[in-house]
Amino acid sequence: MPIATVNPANGETLKTFDALSAEEIERRLAIAESAFRTHRTTSFAERARLLHRAADLLDEDLQTIGRVMTTEMGKPVKQARAEAAKCAKAMRWYADHAARLLADEEPDPSDAKDSGASRVLVRYRPLGPVLAVMPWNFPLWQVVRFAAPALMAGNVGLLKHASNVPQTALYLEDLFRRAGFAEGCFQTLLIGSGAVEDVLRDPRVKAATLTGSEPAGRAVASVAGDEVKKTVLELGGSDPYVVMPSADIDRAARIAVTARVQNNGQSCIAAKRFIVHADVFDAFAERFTAGMEALKVGDPLDEDTDVGPLSTEQGRSDLEELVDDAVENGANVLCGGERPEGYRDRGWFYAPTILADITPQMRIHQEEAFGPVATLYRVADLDEAVALANDTPFGLSSNVWTRDEGEVDRFVRDLEAGGVYVNGMTASHPAFPFGGVKRSGYGRELSEHGIREFCNITTVWHGA
Repeated sequence: MPIATVNPANGETLKTFDALSAEEIERRLAIAESAFRTHRTTSFAERARLLHRAADLLDEDLQTIGRVMTTEMGKPVKQARAEAAKCAKAMRWYADHAARLLADEEPDPSDAKDSGASRVLVRYRPLGPVLAVMPWNFPLWQVVRFAAPALMAGNVGLLKHASNVPQTALYLEDLFRRAGFAEGCFQTLLIGSGAVEDVLRDPRVKAATLTGSEPAGRAVASVAGDEVKKTVLELGGSDPYVVMPSADIDRAARIAVTARVQNNGQSCIAAKRFIVHADVFDAFAERFTAGMEALKVGDPLDEDTDVGPLSTEQGRSDLEELVDDAVENGANVLCGGERPEGYRDRGWFYAPTILADITPQMRIHQEEAFGPVATLYRVADLDEAVALANDTPFGLSSNVWTRDEGEVDRFVRDLEAGGVYVNGMTASHPAFPFGGVKRSGYGRELSEHGIREFCNITTVWHGA
């Protein structure tokens, strides 16, 4: 895949970039190693000052970087600006909390004494250069939620971004440079996927984090495992959205629309499988369908647009194949199911779609639909809802709608997911851990858990 900005709204190639040479990659790795030796010794106060400056600059750049993201990957420009603002918020959160999250810990003195020590401390120390392999769908947020904690912990970052968002990737490197971080603290590597293995195997790179597809995660984890290097993986998701009879059906249906089509439906944590109790199925389906049909599909730079194009032509083709397979095997199309009027031969658009009467024989029952396509299921009771929610190889997040506390307890106990969002849609926040189980990956981002993933958790033992 070429490293290029291709406008998904019209297919026009706007700018192309040459991949870094082997010599330039070597130069940048050397700079990263040198930068780490210095950055690791800076104080939390100094790192916080720099990260606050980066957040301020990002706020100043909201309009500009918002348009860049929209032009590169197609998200509605209002959502692009909101993503940038969220990144600034996360930077400030880590700037303000990192010193506390990574403060020395002192175990119980009686345990220290029992070990023969006068004192024992647990200290969090940085690892070194961390390679981040990041996707295009949230081209700022995915990077910042790695970079902010990594930099505050004293690590340095190497970004291999998706090849279709090179301008956003270069903006991030420039942002941290303008904020005052030393050369090499954060670098963008414009390289193809084929060059990732050599970078990851380089002994100067100490760990890796990847957000992306399951095949990409397997590839990075395999190489890192061979090199005995720490990884954090956030992979696909096919999140359930369960609606029980006691739920506020109007609100559940209204939020279901946003939960499915946020970012043009291209989100790992978007709700994808809507599992509705038979007692409220018809009411929910009617409201959900009406909400999806009311969405405005069009130019993502238009402030009134709700749903823009998919990021790539291949992405739309993959989505169409899933829908066509479902329909051929008996699925009922409640709305959408095709390229929207006016955009059938222009850009990579797909209409907001709801498919009902899904069966296990359909590919979409097990595969992630990365676009504005929802699958709708009818269940008889809570047991069936839980079983169906867990009937997926993924386990990223989940949404449940009920006012019954007993049902809430059951869902929290039994759903196989990294998050359970009750009477609301899944969203990430810097204070709360984020990640999945099963084939959705391992490790956690954000919160104290995320900042500690790439730390050397060191026991410091003092003799009596």
